[in-house]
Amino acid sequence: MPRRPRRPHRLHAPPPRRIVLPWPLPAVLVWAAAWLLFAGLRGSVAPLAALGLACAVGVAGSLLAQGWWRRGLIALGFPLSAALGGAVALPAWGWLLPLALLLLVYPLNAWRDAPLFPTPPGALHGLQDAAPLPAGAAVLDAGCGLGDGLKALRAAYPQARLHGLEWSGPLALLCRLRCPWARVRRGDIWATDWGGYDLVYVFQRPESMARVAAKARAEMAPGRWLVSLAFAVPGVCPSARLDSFAGHAVWIYQLPLPADGAAPH
Repeated sequence: MPRRPRRPHRLHAPPPRRIVLPWPLPAVLVWAAAWLLFAGLRGSVAPLAALGLACAVGVAGSLLAQGWWRRGLIALGFPLSAALGGAVALPAWGWLLPLALLLLVYPLNAWRDAPLFPTPPGALHGLQDAAPLPAGAAVLDAGCGLGDGLKALRAAYPQARLHGLEWSGPLALLCRLRCPWARVRRGDIWATDWGGYDLVYVFQRPESMARVAAKARAEMAPGRWLVSLAFAVPGVCPSARLDSFAGHAVWIYQLPLPADGAAPH
């Protein structure tokens, strides 16, 4: 009789504890901070400089929001209110500054990937048991953003050599400041070779998971690990699965990836 495919081992992780401010309180706090900075700088620096620094506060604050419409609302709230209220007189091109700051933080060619979805605290709890690594193993967070994924990986693998790769220059800089114990650099996750890493962690979109799988198949050696938060590789049975947060899961695959629908070795 043909053997039935083995079901993936499922581990349960406790739900993470996270303090979330009710909306729209985060937006109000960021807008207030931008206006306080603008008021403090007004009269001591050029109007365009004061506007740019206050807008930068809004853009930085938008990184902490979930969802694109909330991020846009937080980032553009101050410049729109300043324009409507006539708080500063600028040439027409001067109001392109907030959009330029947004493009600096959220590059257009990164929008086709997951733009900025931070890994929730505790989301990778139990990963070290499902995907064991030796001390000194090289671990890559492909698209590390502000470093939340690197912090979760460090909690799971305190003896690993952690690497972060982020396309946005400002985000990579902030990630270095938040994660000085990791090697973070700016780069394209699709152009960088994954072959030198023992584990690659991604938090992508469902549409890009087939591309993630193809890259892992082409570049990662047998025995290495591919870990995805929330989204599975289509048609591939995982080696293990962690129940994580808000009904999502952590999908764990050991290379080589089996054929579509096949059970892992």
